[in-house]
Amino acid sequence: MSTWAIVVAAGSGTRFGERKQYLRLSGTRVLDWALREPLAWCDGVVLVVPPDVVDHDEPDVTAVVAGGATRSESVRNGLAAVPADADVVVVHDAARPVPVPGVWERVLAAVEAGADAAVPAVPITDSLRRIDGPAVDRAGLVSVQTPQGFRAHALRQAHASGAEATDDATLVEAAGGRVVLVEGDPANLKITTPVDLSFAELLCR
Repeated sequence: MSTWAIVVAAGSGTRFGERKQYLRLSGTRVLDWALREPLAWCDGVVLVVPPDVVDHDEPDVTAVVAGGATRSESVRNGLAAVPADADVVVVHDAARPVPVPGVWERVLAAVEAGADAAVPAVPITDSLRRIDGPAVDRAGLVSVQTPQGFRAHALRQAHASGAEATDDATLVEAAGGRVVLVEGDPANLKITTPVDLSFAELLCR
C-alpha cells in the first residue's frame, strides 16, 4: 500500500502568542519533531505551512503547500498534493511533536485492516461540567488525537463537499465512512500553551 502523510503546520499561533510550530524544542523546531514519524512510516510527506513561508526550503518533505483560512481547508490543500494513486493518507498536526511510533503503527494497521478512518483516543481523566449546566458523565467519552489514518478515497470523498470540522474523521463519518478508535498515548500531547511546550521538552529529551 502506498501511504502518504499530510502534516498540518499552517497555524497562525493566535492562542499561543506566536507560531509554535517554529519554536525550538530540545534543540530543533517543533515542526521537525512532528515530521519524524511521518517520514519514518510514509512514502511521501506533504507539509502545509502558513502562506507567507511556503517558499522556504523544507528539504526533508516531498511537497510544501500553503494552508487555508481553516484547518479543513489546509488539509484539502495538502490532499491536492497527494498522488492520485495513494492508498492511505495520514493527517497529523504539527502541534503534536512527541514521537509515538506505537500510535502510528496502530493507526496504519487499522486502516490496512479495512477501516475508512482510524483515530487514536485516550480516556478523559478530568471531571467535566457544562458552563451553564450540570456535570457531564465522562463514561463513554474519550479525547481524540492525531495521527488520523484514512483510506485515501474516503478522505477525498469527505473533503469534496468543502465541509468544515475540527478533525478529518468527523468529516469521513459524516460522509458515511467507518471510523474505528485505536489506543492513543497520553504522551502524544498537543502544544496549546507554553506549559505544554515545557512538558514536550521533557518528553522529547
